[in-house]
Amino acid sequence: MTGSAIVLILIAAFGHATWNYLSKKAGGGTAFIWLFAALSTLLYFPLALWIIIVQKPIIGWHQFGFMLGSAILHSLYFILLNKGYRLGDLSVIYPLARGTGPMLSTIAAIVVLGEHPSAVALVGTVLIGLGIVVITGNPFTLAEPAARKSMIFAILCGTMIAGYTLSDKLAVSTFLLPPLLLDWSANLGRVFLLTPYAFKNWDKVKNQWASHKIEAISVAILCPLAYILVLTVMVFSPVSYIAPAREISILIGTALGARLLSEGNIKIRVIGASAMVIGLGALSIG
Repeated sequence: MTGSAIVLILIAAFGHATWNYLSKKAGGGTAFIWLFAALSTLLYFPLALWIIIVQKPIIGWHQFGFMLGSAILHSLYFILLNKGYRLGDLSVIYPLARGTGPMLSTIAAIVVLGEHPSAVALVGTVLIGLGIVVITGNPFTLAEPAARKSMIFAILCGTMIAGYTLSDKLAVSTFLLPPLLLDWSANLGRVFLLTPYAFKNWDKVKNQWASHKIEAISVAILCPLAYILVLTVMVFSPVSYIAPAREISILIGTALGARLLSEGNIKIRVIGASAMVIGLGALSIG
């Protein structure tokens, strides 16, 4: 990857880890998801409108299909992630979810998209994967009944990450959908998909706004921004490099969970984080 791509990925990683921490802290379920999606749609609407008017992107049936698919996959991702956070720690669920995604994305990019990452880049991917395993702590604890459900949600969430990563890569690089417009349409789609739930549970939405207004606004800004940066890099970089590289956010998210949420096990996770940093360096060289 180029230097500019790495800088954008690192900025996105900080934004991504921060909004995940805030989402975990709010713990508001589907009501919180609908709330920050609605806020994101409103906040980014002027930019989306500007792109439509000035850039005049082609939006045919293919582009519309990718926009709809992205909305569905991202909605499932947020729901699964939130359920995982309600059952488990940020410093466990976040690495599991984020770790599953790039591994599947890289494999699929090689098999489906025909990408050919170098040996150095593949070594970097493996090191990041090993770092993720270490960061989760004792893997045998994940087999306990209390942790099993949260683990399943995290892995399913990672599957959604792999799905929308490949789909969105094709949308922005092959079908030339502007990254911001694609993300904004996914947020708009999520609002429509979850509106029946929001109206039926309007008291929960109001409670989330009253109790976690700052978190909702912050996530509404940071969540799209982090992914728009990733989509921008996807325009000129292979998925098999981007998907593992952006998971440096696991280091940040784990630190936030261990320190700010007092989830512990920070020493063993420093080892895993170090492996991930080395892996990121290998990806940048590759």
